[in-house]
Amino acid sequence: MWHYFPGQYMPSYQVNRALTQAHYGGGEFAECLEVASQITPGDNESFHVAWAKMGDRVFDIAENAVKNGNFQTAKRSYLRAFNYLRTSEFFLKPSDARKIPSYLKSRDAFIKATPYFEEKPLKIEVPFEGSFLPGYVFKAPNTNHAPAMIMFGGLDSLAEELYFGPATFLNERGISLIVLDGPGQGASLRLNHIHTRYDFNVAGSAALDWAIENLKNEIDTTKIGIMAVSMGGYMAARCAAFEPRFKICAVWGAVWSYYEIWKNRPDNHPLAEIVQHIVGAENMEDARERLKKFTLDEVANKISMPTYVLHGEDDRQNFVENAYKLQEALTCEKIIEIIPKEESGSAHCQIDDFTKTFNMYDWIAKELKK
Repeated sequence: MWHYFPGQYMPSYQVNRALTQAHYGGGEFAECLEVASQITPGDNESFHVAWAKMGDRVFDIAENAVKNGNFQTAKRSYLRAFNYLRTSEFFLKPSDARKIPSYLKSRDAFIKATPYFEEKPLKIEVPFEGSFLPGYVFKAPNTNHAPAMIMFGGLDSLAEELYFGPATFLNERGISLIVLDGPGQGASLRLNHIHTRYDFNVAGSAALDWAIENLKNEIDTTKIGIMAVSMGGYMAARCAAFEPRFKICAVWGAVWSYYEIWKNRPDNHPLAEIVQHIVGAENMEDARERLKKFTLDEVANKISMPTYVLHGEDDRQNFVENAYKLQEALTCEKIIEIIPKEESGSAHCQIDDFTKTFNMYDWIAKELKK
């Protein structure tokens, strides 16, 4: 992975993330590099301020475009503003008074863009244990009966972010996408206070039940798969293992044990307080104890449907050994694709080259259309 900040992985990863998503409406290269030039590596305050400043500027451009009736300019500007403001929130601690306002403005920017989409996404709420999981349906164009994937993000993902890549890739292959903030993610955590859970399959089944009941006129409810990214590699596998009605499973970044990933990370890791927040722990000792249940031991072998595992060999967050361990444990029909470390796209979840995910999306389309 290219490092904008030499030797500084975490901020460089986030710059790569924005640059890659820029191809699909989530940024503008010059704006992203302008922001990066204002960041002091290791100074998370400068990271927040630089991205927020650009997000606010582009949000204002969108607002003015609406006033002037320039709706396509408004749409593209709102989408960029969303992603810049989302990024500005990334390293803010859950206790920071700016975190929720930053999140709300970013989400508002995305929602304000949606009326100007050619195929307007459906804003949905899946009932869940006295509350709900919010999300969107991005329908494949020109049909009401396309197969669909249900998708969750990862530790830090927001449902809206999954528009920049996954929604595009699936829609252009004739597949609809249902994206949700699952337990511990996005609005489910920040606004509805739903923490993550090791039995993520409960959320997966709730989403599937809701889709079958409520989207009969929007998608082919007999052909629905499950996928997730990053920490979601655990979530997708868990959902598939305990919900045989899913037609296929796509693991975008394998996770065998989330405890193993975190057991040796320092308590002051940049994402430590976020991990505590998503599991509802007061400290890292408590968080690590809770994460012990987040494992695919005696789970992966229960997956019955065709499964695709995509992983980068140079993944520094979920090491490639996770993918090989999952490959060995799977007893279902399976494909594992490892992007070699010498190539772009070998970083965590191909954030440095989304074209390396195309094989996975081609497979999804072919399997769901059988």
